[in-house]
Amino acid sequence: MRDRVVVVGGPGRVELAELDAPELREGTFRVETLYSGVSVGTELSFVKGTNPYLHVTWDAALGLFRPGAASTPYPVTRLGYMQVGRVVESRTPAVAVGEVGAMTYGHRSGWVADPLTERFVPLPDDLDPMLGVYVAHMGPICANGLLHAAADLCGADVRTLGDGVRGRRVAVVGGGVVALLTALFARRHGAASVVVVDPTPARRQVAEALGLDTLDPDADDPAVVLKTRWNHAAGDRGADVVFQCRGQDWALRLALRLLRPQGTVIDLAFYQAGADAVRLGEEFHHNGLSLRCAQIGRVPRGLAPTWDRERLSAETIELLRQFGDVIRKHLVSAVVPLDEAPALLTDLADRRRTELQVVLTP
Repeated sequence: MRDRVVVVGGPGRVELAELDAPELREGTFRVETLYSGVSVGTELSFVKGTNPYLHVTWDAALGLFRPGAASTPYPVTRLGYMQVGRVVESRTPAVAVGEVGAMTYGHRSGWVADPLTERFVPLPDDLDPMLGVYVAHMGPICANGLLHAAADLCGADVRTLGDGVRGRRVAVVGGGVVALLTALFARRHGAASVVVVDPTPARRQVAEALGLDTLDPDADDPAVVLKTRWNHAAGDRGADVVFQCRGQDWALRLALRLLRPQGTVIDLAFYQAGADAVRLGEEFHHNGLSLRCAQIGRVPRGLAPTWDRERLSAETIELLRQFGDVIRKHLVSAVVPLDEAPALLTDLADRRRTELQVVLTP
């Protein structure tokens, strides 16, 4: 048996290859892919050649990038982390034939998995299975942002995902998938106000279609607008918390400017080109601000194991139950056959095509 697999052979070189499917051993199960979501941030960094894993060694023991061989050299054969598959064979009682679940095995027509080492998140019958592309990884990324906001406010005493946003004024910088799902999470969990700030008109239109307020940073200074609008006390204006979701240095600089004194930016962005434009001697210094990186590799200290990836996936399912119809209508911008993935990815990387959320199908 052979699987069709999206392979990145080098910068700008993407192909669809046929590779031998792994053997179905005792304790494993095989899925056929129904849907595979494209992350236009992380995945394109491998197509463009800008991901640090392609150039240096990641020392996991020290938590450092160090000179040396690439930790993820070309060819990259496991690209992507937003899959939905149907179980077609199983040699484990943990997963039954016919189940549909969310996984993270990359863009390919099928996969053999071990439930002891890989996550399979069963999708409920009342959920559009295409939306399952968000359940295993992308949704938890966004939910983990809210969890970091909650920990920033409550420490280890986090009871619900809304503890960091409920009743608070929230700004989200960016209008991509991470930003929009994060904004919907904040809205779902009781934020008093949620404003999405992004310069791209099409992305602001999607945000508004999702029921979110927006600001154009190229029209008026959003820091002035929000600090005029959001007044806490004399000398205390601005967002309670900002979720920074766009991987460019101007966006981080803006996020810091939006905050009230002693506020926190929860950063979910990936700065592949660094952040030279960030002015730490300005608002960051004078307003006593905090910057907290929230990446899916870990939850805040003191919250594990109560808050784990499974719980964040469960929170994602509830978000999709509430907003699934509008997410499917407005966030998923293209559904493309797997055979067209190489051309699609290279077009996206070269900016010949712009999409918000692409979903690949068999």
